[in-house]
Amino acid sequence: MTGGAGYIGSHAAKALHHAGYRVIVFDNLCAGHRAAVQWGTLVEGDIADVVLMRQVLRKHEIFAVMHFAAFLDVGESVRDPGRYYRNNVVGALGVLEAMAAESVRYFVLSSTCATYGEPVETPITEMHPQRPINSYGETKLAVERALPHFLRAHGLRSVALRYFNAAGADPDGRIGEDHRPEIHLIPRAIGAAAGGPGLEVFGDDYPTPDGTCLRDYVHVSDLADAHVRALEAMIGESASDAYNLGTGRPHSVREVMASVERVTGRRVPWTLVARRPGDPAILYAAAERARRELAWVPRFGELDEIVSTAWNWLRAHPSGYGHA
Repeated sequence: MTGGAGYIGSHAAKALHHAGYRVIVFDNLCAGHRAAVQWGTLVEGDIADVVLMRQVLRKHEIFAVMHFAAFLDVGESVRDPGRYYRNNVVGALGVLEAMAAESVRYFVLSSTCATYGEPVETPITEMHPQRPINSYGETKLAVERALPHFLRAHGLRSVALRYFNAAGADPDGRIGEDHRPEIHLIPRAIGAAAGGPGLEVFGDDYPTPDGTCLRDYVHVSDLADAHVRALEAMIGESASDAYNLGTGRPHSVREVMASVERVTGRRVPWTLVARRPGDPAILYAAAERARRELAWVPRFGELDEIVSTAWNWLRAHPSGYGHA
């Protein structure tokens, strides 16, 4: 898997290992962590290096690739779209070309609900128009749109998994979220409650019940489980497809802060700042297709459960993987 030393990739590696698969992690460690690779063999390399990618696919007799190696900061993607197109699009195409050259048949894409843009209706189904409003979503959609062409030309079958908001940490406490800088709301709110920098709330004038953005938070271990199910569905000769991954239950920024305060027993200090460019007001999933076709049902349905796993990880690893 590419990007397997990162947040979601490392959890997927654990899920694959426990499902009986041999895992090879291909990562340049620009955002991932060596200590997160606990269920597989790490090969250091960049997805831009197609020659090395082909060598790794051939040497390890790889039959499927899960692709997590992408930049994911929406704000940064607005400021520096070129960086996102180079890595997220050109890099992904290099992976697909290496797979085609080495006759690797199966590809699971880590995609995103950001491909939908501003919702026309909610909850968002897989048939919702895809009109991204930032280059992060555009780059993920560009890769999705390439996949049918690789199927026709090379027989490369694929599944695109459109995550909503990944959150939480390994329930066993061995791996978790450690971005530098941290960009996700739940760990930032927990960090503020634990004495770190105060939380910045980006706007409170959205057309939502409390004025703050609504998001669908799905536990990272549930996302990992969906990757295994998607792979096994392809092996079982199901058609290439795209699936939303979310709980279908949106929570506002204020609700997340309240959950963190309940779980930690501490106040979350916060300040109000301007909206971020490219942030839709409301995003939450209709994930019935994944439930129906992949038999995927999130185990962590309650926000407090998700927050609790993230809090447990932070307490055990206050410096992230620096002191794992």
